[in-house]
Amino acid sequence: MQNSIERVLITEEQIRNRIQELGQQLTADYEGKNPIFVGVLKGVVVFFSDMIRAVPIPSQIDFMAVSSYSGVSSTGVIKMKQDLTADITGRHVVILEDILDSGLTLKHTVEYLKTKNPASVKICTFLDKPEGRKADIEADYVGFTVPNLFVVGYGLDYNEKFRNLPYVGILKPEVYSK
Repeated sequence: MQNSIERVLITEEQIRNRIQELGQQLTADYEGKNPIFVGVLKGVVVFFSDMIRAVPIPSQIDFMAVSSYSGVSSTGVIKMKQDLTADITGRHVVILEDILDSGLTLKHTVEYLKTKNPASVKICTFLDKPEGRKADIEADYVGFTVPNLFVVGYGLDYNEKFRNLPYVGILKPEVYSK
């Protein structure tokens, strides 16, 4: 697996430090508001678990499964695979996302959640890849901005592989161009 990585883009230590900074920001912004953190599965699991531990205020968690990816590119077709179980009416919702790339899936997700009448919907993404953006959407909280390269690790995958890497690496093009 290691020989499939061109280079490490974001180290474990950088990730740990940034998670703490984001946690402090979210704690300050949502103190006394009992937010609900919504994870968009599957890639968000690692980031999600670290983030909720970094935000020590009363809150709730829930998950959705929404997808538009196949292999390395977005299909443009949004599929809702799992909806929320919680009622978010009047709640402050913070979507935790692994990567904001094309923005198509996240834009659809935000629009969908807004139909459920929350008090607010904000986006906290681990990675932001603005060069890949196809939809008009921005994150409110960003862990790291990355170039338009195929990245894996820390929950991000290529065909369900590499999620367990403790860092973010750039996948060698020959791995995904086969």
